[in-house]
Amino acid sequence: MTNQNHTPFSLYIHIPFCASICGYCDFNTYTAQQLGGGISQDSFHELLIRELEIASRTLEAPAVSTVFIGGGTPTLIGSDSLTQILRGIEKYFPMNPDVEITTEANPDSVNAQMLTELRQGGFNRISFGMQSVAPAVLATLQRTHTAGASAQAATWAREAGFEHVNLDLIYGTPGETDSDVRDSVNVCIDAGADHVAAYSLIVEPGTAMARAVNSGVLPPPDDDACADRHNIIDTMLQRAGFNWYEVSNWAKPGGQSAHNQVYWSSANWWGVGPGAHSHVNGRRWVNHKHPATYAKAMENIAMENIAMENIAMEKGEALHSDTEELTPEQIHVEKVMLALRTRAGLPVGELDNQELSRAKEFARQGVIDPVEFASGVVRVTDSERLLADRVIRELLG
Repeated sequence: MTNQNHTPFSLYIHIPFCASICGYCDFNTYTAQQLGGGISQDSFHELLIRELEIASRTLEAPAVSTVFIGGGTPTLIGSDSLTQILRGIEKYFPMNPDVEITTEANPDSVNAQMLTELRQGGFNRISFGMQSVAPAVLATLQRTHTAGASAQAATWAREAGFEHVNLDLIYGTPGETDSDVRDSVNVCIDAGADHVAAYSLIVEPGTAMARAVNSGVLPPPDDDACADRHNIIDTMLQRAGFNWYEVSNWAKPGGQSAHNQVYWSSANWWGVGPGAHSHVNGRRWVNHKHPATYAKAMENIAMENIAMENIAMEKGEALHSDTEELTPEQIHVEKVMLALRTRAGLPVGELDNQELSRAKEFARQGVIDPVEFASGVVRVTDSERLLADRVIRELLG
């Protein structure tokens, strides 16, 4: 698995540590108390750098277009460790001249000095988990930062020289009002963010919030209210110079996340770290989920005294809990599903005859933009994009 066929290649690095677990979160994250013995946040970056070497040998080191360090709360390991990860990437991979390098951060996990150190270390984009500025909403979500922390962090990031700043929002939290949403969007605009991602709250099974909803302590999110709030966010952001380019993502010109677009275009990426997912040339895999299991697998590779210059894919598979070779049908379905959530849409030529017939009917109804359809692009109209998932299901039959 060495030929990348000139497909863009990205790296995702997973840092699984959090100071506390938010009630709605089902990401692969752990507090210090949940990690158990044998795992150190201070040295965890060394394991990640070792996997980077495995990846580079396996893939013959394609040029990296984007790097995204996510979590968890990556900034918990400190700017020095994060910068060392970047140096590891540069050691094992060629980097495109315009490579986008992002780290996620919670607003209360950074200060001005750390952000300056990250920028000097090579990061040029940062994504803050803002979620809301309403204290009651933050409390329901069990977020630890204060209402003003996100704006302060975004200001520090701009002052540190970050070229791009994203703020994440969650809407539809029980108890939230339309006014809360407007206040949050205004803060995003005023803080100088050039990218906003806004997601409707999903109550994931097994989370503290799911238990609260199931027991009647909290009501479930209201679908109609969520749709209304999406429209509020969309209207306010577009008036402020943002354009939507995926159902849940808005950016000012030049502020789009190149890394997100790697996922939406089904390009290639290697996920480094516990529970990280990868996709390379139609092959998909996921690493062992728990940090201790991941670390043990890495230790076993080292104990085998594998010569890195001879490393092959089967050696890297010691890190994987599951692998899958995608069929042509799966690749097609995923391409349609992802593309139709974006403003760019899908080339008409990607559809088979039955799908094309359904698309023509959607265009006649105005669900798919008829002008763009006539020019060879299948794109859900702006007014119907909240129904994109339904359109996709019906289009695929």
